[in-house]
Amino acid sequence: MRTVMNVLLWAAAIYCAVVALAYFAQSRLVFYPNLMGRALSSDPTHIGLAFEDVNVTTEDGLSIHGWFIPADAPRGTVLFCHGNAGNIAHRLDSIQIFHQLRLNVLIFDYRGYGLSQGRPGEAGTYLDARAMWSHLTQERGLAPGDVILFGRSLGGAVAAELATRTTPGALVVESAFTSVPDLASKHYWFLPVRWLSRILYPTESFLSQVSVPALIVHSREDEIVPFEHGQALYRAARAPKSMLAIRGNHNDGFVLSREAYTRGLDEFIDRHMGH
Repeated sequence: MRTVMNVLLWAAAIYCAVVALAYFAQSRLVFYPNLMGRALSSDPTHIGLAFEDVNVTTEDGLSIHGWFIPADAPRGTVLFCHGNAGNIAHRLDSIQIFHQLRLNVLIFDYRGYGLSQGRPGEAGTYLDARAMWSHLTQERGLAPGDVILFGRSLGGAVAAELATRTTPGALVVESAFTSVPDLASKHYWFLPVRWLSRILYPTESFLSQVSVPALIVHSREDEIVPFEHGQALYRAARAPKSMLAIRGNHNDGFVLSREAYTRGLDEFIDRHMGH
């Protein structure tokens, strides 16, 4: 009996240690700025595109870096909010697709990513996106209705949050989760993640507050964020809204489904950005 009790006590102690680690280290479980190296390993010239370096200052005084890639006779401008790993240098495939759709692109790195100052955090990523929005609509003088907010994975929450505060022409949310606690409860089912989560990114809640045209893109084969998250986001979004189901894994689905993906984006832009 004493041996059993000792085993149970040790198991309880180990479990409590894991819970404490998950609580205090959750930022490192969400943000991966150095996963593929923090240095910018390439730039748009590697795919034959000219670009401008952009540096903006956030409300809390940090310098945030990005690229502006102009298009010929642009139909609009995409403000690109990327996912939780890597930096803007790892998004050249997406930049190329948007360029082929005749869209300017402003893509940026969150604080602590790439050449941007600071440390990653949920509130900070929202401030970073707002600073880039101001750059487009104030410094460059673009009409808000000519801007498409685009967010992939974690960036879907960032773009959706920005759409609750601004009036873009459209919003595209790709491969995004309903919230961090919802997703974590699937991957870390053995932990009380809903009690532990200090990082929320409630994409579903944000979408329910957005009144601009929204396109939800999600792969049926996404191994990280299940397809039902995309379906829930579509249900939460207000009309006018569209759903584009693609194939492939979480990180490369848009490449593996490139023809259908590009066609879906093109039709959505034609429908809602025709002006």
